[in-house]
Amino acid sequence: MSSAVVDALQRPVRDLRISVTDRCNFRCTYCMPKEIFGRDYAFLPRTELLSFEEITRLAHLFSNEGVSKVRVTGGEPLLRRELERLVAMLAAIDGITDIALTTNGAALAAKARTLKNAGLNRVTVSLDALDDDTFAAMNDVGFPVARVLEGIQAAADAGLTPVKVNMVVKRHVNDHAILAMAERFRHSGHILRFIEYMDVGTTNGWRLDDVVAAEEIRSTIDANWPLEPLRPNYPGEVANRYRYRDNAGETGLIAAVTQPFCGNCTRARLSADGKLHTCLFASRGHDLRALLRSGATDQELAQHLHAIWTARADRYSEARTAQTLQAAKIEMSYIGG
Repeated sequence: MSSAVVDALQRPVRDLRISVTDRCNFRCTYCMPKEIFGRDYAFLPRTELLSFEEITRLAHLFSNEGVSKVRVTGGEPLLRRELERLVAMLAAIDGITDIALTTNGAALAAKARTLKNAGLNRVTVSLDALDDDTFAAMNDVGFPVARVLEGIQAAADAGLTPVKVNMVVKRHVNDHAILAMAERFRHSGHILRFIEYMDVGTTNGWRLDDVVAAEEIRSTIDANWPLEPLRPNYPGEVANRYRYRDNAGETGLIAAVTQPFCGNCTRARLSADGKLHTCLFASRGHDLRALLRSGATDQELAQHLHAIWTARADRYSEARTAQTLQAAKIEMSYIGG
C-alpha cells in the first residue's frame, strides 16, 4: 500500500464511508422527515446502485491511496440484500484493517452473527431515547426501543465490540433523555456518544436554537457522574472521548456544530449510486459510476481519485455562516452519516 495522499489542507484520506442504499425503514425527523420522504418519494432504482463488485473495486483503489478503515452506511444498510457478501469482499482487500457498520438496529438481531462471520469488526447503532414515546416521535414509524436494544445485545454477543450507540440530541425533543441514556449505558461495555443536531441536507428544518451544545451535555452528565477526558484513539477521531471517574466506562461527544473538526477530517464518502463526496455537507459529488461503467481502467480511476482528493479544501463546519446554511446540501440519507 502506498502512503496516504493529502488534500489541499494536508489532510490524508484514511476513512471511506460507503452508502449501499438511500432507503430506510425509519423516518427520523432529523434525517428523513416523512413530509419529504413519503410514500411517493422516488428512491434510487436498483440499476443505479453500485454493485458489490463495483464497490469493492473502488475500495481497493482507495486502499492504495491510504484508506485503511471502511464504514458501511445508508440509508439503512441492512436493507441491502446479502450485505454480508459485501463485507466479506471488503475484508479480503489488502490494507483494509477495520470494517464498521452504522445501522438503526432494526434488523441487527437477525444479522449480527452473520456479519461478524463475514468479517465485520464493529457496529454503531442509532438510538435517540429509551422511552418509546420519545423514540417513536423521532423515528416517526412507531419502532420500539426494545428491538433496538435486542440488536445491540446481539451485536455484543457476536463479538462486534465495543458497540457504539449514537444519540442525536435535539432541544425540546429528546434532551430530557440525556441522563437516562447515560445511566443505561454506564457499566454496559458499550460506548454511548451524544451527537449535536446537524444541518445536513436541507429538509430537516435545522435551526441553531435546536442544537444542544456538546459542552452542555458534558456538564449535565458530569454533574451526576464526574467525567475526565481521554486522548483520541487515532488522528481525526470525530468524538471527544471521556471516561467516568467511577470506572463505569466511556462516553463521547460529537460536536460538529460548536466545535468543528474539519481540520483533521480524513473521511471520503461514496454514495449508493457511485458519487464521491469529500464532505458530509457537500452540495455535489464526483460521478465514479460513469467511469466504472464506461470501461475506465484501474489506473484511470486511481488518477481520478487522486486528483479529487488532492484538490479537496472542504471545511464547511468551520466556515458555517448564515449564507452557507442556505446553500443546497445533499441529504444524509443519500450520502451516509
